[in-house]
Amino acid sequence: MSDDMLKRAREARRGFIKNLAGGVGLFAFGGLLGKLITRTGREGTVWQIDPAKCTQCGNCSEHCVLTPSAVKCVHDFSMCGYCRICTGFLVTDPAKLNEGAENQLCPTGAITRKFVEEPYYEYTIDENLCIGCGRCVKGCAAFGNGSLYLQINRDLCINCNECAIEAVCEGHAIVRIPAEKQYLPKKHA
Repeated sequence: MSDDMLKRAREARRGFIKNLAGGVGLFAFGGLLGKLITRTGREGTVWQIDPAKCTQCGNCSEHCVLTPSAVKCVHDFSMCGYCRICTGFLVTDPAKLNEGAENQLCPTGAITRKFVEEPYYEYTIDENLCIGCGRCVKGCAAFGNGSLYLQINRDLCINCNECAIEAVCEGHAIVRIPAEKQYLPKKHA
């Protein structure tokens, strides 16, 4: 190979590397710029469930991008009647009044009940087991006082730009709220 050909090959290689480096830099800059633009659009807000609009349709457990869903049941103890027969815990017409799995609404056993004193029981939610299906919330709203409701757990939610649950929510209950607010508490009736 002649010196002239070697010189042109080196210049071509340098030009290729220079163009490649410029392209990679431009690509990285574009990605960073795109990320900043999308974060700025949603930076001040977070997704949350408006308890007044929630229909307990079950879509929260099935359509969240996370498994299990970032949606969890919340129990407002100040509203609870501590009922012996809690329709958020037990099916409405149990064969026998016992805590057997066949009589419980929650498919994962996330709700536990503890005897307080006759006729009162305390109900707690194990968030690690809750899948956000809303069965307990629906039962509590239909026959109880509505002390159980759904919220998006801020520690779990990744605040998607387009919430997959919001896209299929039957009650249009998934809304953006100011980030400093983070939760929409259920209003007492």
